[in-house]
Amino acid sequence: MRFLQYCLAFLALMTPMLEEAAMAASKAPLVIGHRGACGYRPEHTLASYELAIEMGADFIEPDLVSTKDGVLVARHENEISGTTDVAEKFPARKATKTIDGQKVEGWFTEDFTLAELKTLRAKERLEFRDHSHDGKYEVPTFQEVIDLAKKQSLAKGRTIGIYPETKHPTYFRSIGLGLEAPLVKALKAAGWDKADSPVFIQSFEIQNLKDMHAMIDVPLVFLYDEPDMRPYDFVVANDKRTYADLTKPEELKAIAAFAKGIGPWKRLIVGENPDKTLKAPNSLIEDAHKAGLVVHPYTFRNEARYLAPEYKGDPEAEYIQFFKLGVDGVFSDFSDTAVKARDKFLKK
Repeated sequence: MRFLQYCLAFLALMTPMLEEAAMAASKAPLVIGHRGACGYRPEHTLASYELAIEMGADFIEPDLVSTKDGVLVARHENEISGTTDVAEKFPARKATKTIDGQKVEGWFTEDFTLAELKTLRAKERLEFRDHSHDGKYEVPTFQEVIDLAKKQSLAKGRTIGIYPETKHPTYFRSIGLGLEAPLVKALKAAGWDKADSPVFIQSFEIQNLKDMHAMIDVPLVFLYDEPDMRPYDFVVANDKRTYADLTKPEELKAIAAFAKGIGPWKRLIVGENPDKTLKAPNSLIEDAHKAGLVVHPYTFRNEARYLAPEYKGDPEAEYIQFFKLGVDGVFSDFSDTAVKARDKFLKK
């Protein structure tokens, strides 16, 4: 009896501490592995996603495009000459297309079957990053990314979420390869179709998100490009509103009717002057929170060329600035740096 009383007293003492710890964890900003850990591995490869997870990322981000036979694969663009060896293996497939109103020359996923894409190997897109892993990794399917997240969740003893983005949804719909249905189908098959599933779906287009809002219950996130640009579905519909217009409080409230968050380019929160020094932060985070939206800005990188002078070459300083401003998560090419900065911020 005395032992039981001791146990009950111990639980009574520990419960508030555990609840406090759980609450603190729930408030910690998410680290989203942008294209995996693409600061270290070729983007959108299983190796890149695995490394991001190893470094502590909470979510991994596959950008999704379609193959000719309707399979979703992870590539930042449907034009893949910059991220694969497609030009060497399929020189005759080069084409010129109009994508979101812009003429693009290259090799496009929708002109290849999955079997053909699987013969390709990924390469680093940026000249100044490590190319020692070029030629090693395949182009993964969305299903392979889901499988990896589930497998690693079991192995790591923590939930690894996925953060897919539909790329050029209006374009893909126009050629009969809509991204929404296969995306929703894959998530439902995985059992990740609920409001509390470890999934965010993101898009730079509004109609795309509204359509998926009616198809699935996972949280949706509206992405913001540069201020003077417009979502391409707005261009098609002759809607003159720009991304800057969509940051207004009344527009944020309208977005909250179908989405759970926004993913703004970070310069929409902290602008920069012509000399690249920073302006004072604006009220976008506060306005979004008032509308009930989480805020996950992009993209945070380590290289000096991406850092404002105020950070003095320290990438952690940029994360901590945005954490202090109240963001709910960050897209990072370097998950290890993001996690280290978050740990430092939470200890203060």
